[in-house]
Amino acid sequence: MLYQTNNPHGGDIYGKPVLLDYSANTNPYGTPPGVLETVRESLCNLHRYPDPYCRKLIAAIAEFEGVPPEYILCGSGAAELIYSYCEAVAPKRAVELSPTFSEYALGLRRVGCTISRYALREDNSFGLDRDFLPFLEKTRPEAVFLCNPNNPTGRLIEPSLLKDILALSAELDFRLFVDECFLDLSNGGESMKPNVSDNPRLFVLKAFTKNYGMAGLRLGYCITADRELLYKMSQTVQPWNVSVPAQAAGIAALKEQAFLAHAKETIAREKRWLFDALTGLGLWACPSDANYLLFKAPGKLHERLLEEGISIRNCDNYHGLGSGWYRIAVRQHEENEQLISAMERILQEG
Repeated sequence: MLYQTNNPHGGDIYGKPVLLDYSANTNPYGTPPGVLETVRESLCNLHRYPDPYCRKLIAAIAEFEGVPPEYILCGSGAAELIYSYCEAVAPKRAVELSPTFSEYALGLRRVGCTISRYALREDNSFGLDRDFLPFLEKTRPEAVFLCNPNNPTGRLIEPSLLKDILALSAELDFRLFVDECFLDLSNGGESMKPNVSDNPRLFVLKAFTKNYGMAGLRLGYCITADRELLYKMSQTVQPWNVSVPAQAAGIAALKEQAFLAHAKETIAREKRWLFDALTGLGLWACPSDANYLLFKAPGKLHERLLEEGISIRNCDNYHGLGSGWYRIAVRQHEENEQLISAMERILQEG
């Protein structure tokens, strides 16, 4: 629980009334009905401790991902795994992109790590280019954090560049952390999962949060061949960190691939509509491969929208951005029309 700490993220609908939440990039259809029913059925076991080894959940994930069970560790959301990874690795020097997800830096600061940031450029639509390779050779990090697709830009990293970064990790002896929490809702993109077995420096992060609308349950997992690292990470959290309902929900969610495919079709269609609508309002929007869009608009737009019960992500706390940058999720068409209508009215009012 946060206490007297400012940590802005999407999804905070509790301070003020929110009718439409565009600040959190979760599945536009919410949680699959089958998962909800499984959670309801699990409630009769709340008097029991959860399985501290997540045995059934690990087995289901291993079968789904096609990796050995011993490569997997589950956590209370992807964020817990980020922090436990940073504590277990405890690097002195690390590299991340700018802008990118803020929790990497927060986790690294806890262990006294110095962070070098590679600046993504607006004139390149915030894409990661090959100049990143000599940057790594120059900075000589012990760990590199990549988000693919990146948050908040929505841009995928070219698979050939990812493979070159992985090869460089062996040459320069740094760990490569790849966050794929949004990959399964993106347009294409290749997982680094097939490279795990031959590259113990590689760590892949995934979560149920976005794909299956399970943000409130807190469930994530990671994949790596470095079993010693997983053991160290497990020592940084309590044994019962994944609850009974979360474990049951995870197993059920992996069976919901038709639900996920339907959501991806909607996201692809509605993202094109939203992009055209934003640019039609005279705003610059970043081409996105993910289920969200980064755009630039007059400052305080988020405050005006919140007055109408619409929450969008104010991105002024991202390194490399600032006032006037916003991120919106891709939701269902009727909701998207309401958002754009409200934005058009506010922008016309000045």
